[in-house]
Amino acid sequence: MSDRTHTVTLLTRNGCGLCATALEQLRPICADFGIEPSTTDVDEAAATDPGLRAEYGDRLPVVLLDGREHSYFDVDEARLRADLAR
Repeated sequence: MSDRTHTVTLLTRNGCGLCATALEQLRPICADFGIEPSTTDVDEAAATDPGLRAEYGDRLPVVLLDGREHSYFDVDEARLRADLAR
């Protein structure tokens, strides 16, 4: 494991089945690194950050690692584990 603390955020929207599945996949991966993934609903965030929904709203779920896009639609477990270990 790395000494660096990473952040993992899942961009989602209410009622998104793929988003719920992605969150369930993220939880055990992140737990292995002592991280609790956070979620951001792009529709709710649009009130203060409309660019977020404009950028990502058509391809949810999106996994952000340290604020940068890491994967979308599916959680790339092998790649995420490798990047979290850095």
